[in-house]
Amino acid sequence: MEQRYATSPEQVLTMSTAEARSRYLVPDLFDTGHTRLVYSHHDRIVLAGVTPASTPLTLKAPAELRSPTFFDHREAGIVNVGGAGSARVDGETHQLTHGACLYVGRGTADVEFASADPGEPARFYVFSAPAHTAFPTSLVQPGQGTVRELGDQLTSNRRSLNQYIHADGVQSCQVVMGVTSLHPGNMWNTMPAHTHDRRTECYLYFDLPADARVFHLFGQPTETRHLVVADGQAVISPSWSIHAGVGTAAYSFVWAMAGENKLFDDMDGFPVAVMR
Repeated sequence: MEQRYATSPEQVLTMSTAEARSRYLVPDLFDTGHTRLVYSHHDRIVLAGVTPASTPLTLKAPAELRSPTFFDHREAGIVNVGGAGSARVDGETHQLTHGACLYVGRGTADVEFASADPGEPARFYVFSAPAHTAFPTSLVQPGQGTVRELGDQLTSNRRSLNQYIHADGVQSCQVVMGVTSLHPGNMWNTMPAHTHDRRTECYLYFDLPADARVFHLFGQPTETRHLVVADGQAVISPSWSIHAGVGTAAYSFVWAMAGENKLFDDMDGFPVAVMR
């Protein structure tokens, strides 16, 4: 499991492109037949990409967690961003179509992932945070969460936001998670930009054409920087950083947060005119 240590806003000011990418971009989560894990010391989240081929893959606890099982002290939200697949949680199998979300709570002993078709493997994106209480396993299929229509075609940010794990939906200790999909012809997400000073958020971009890219904005509102992001890549956004972006084509992204609270609208917005 790769370790990513916490950073401060001042560090961003002197970072090269390569250093910024090494700190905040997770470029290689999905590797067919393997599980990849990244531990961020921002709110102690773990990102994992599980891509089973012809044989299932079990999510095991790496040595760095100092736990017998992955979920001894953790919970996770899981979204399938690949082909059809399934997750077997303590003996019960859940079918995850493309875009489906599964919540797995603290105390779960065994989680095994499988692809329905090895030729088009499932890609399970796992966002995990520490948990101090247990909630039941819950599956939400695409479109079955709380859907919010946001943005405007005139500003190229018309998008459908599907809340899965949140205060009025699937319950968790601290994970909040959902999927946003841009309408055709729209490229901007989350503009005007905002921060969540009480929690870390991660974006996982998917359904992006192979030759397209998203220019993801990060940093403080008056000291913005950008990362060029491809399909299947994730960005770690510390609590002090904005998170917004524009693509060369329409796309979807998984947003997931952990920290002080679970209020989706707990954010501090910044008008475009004040950004630099």
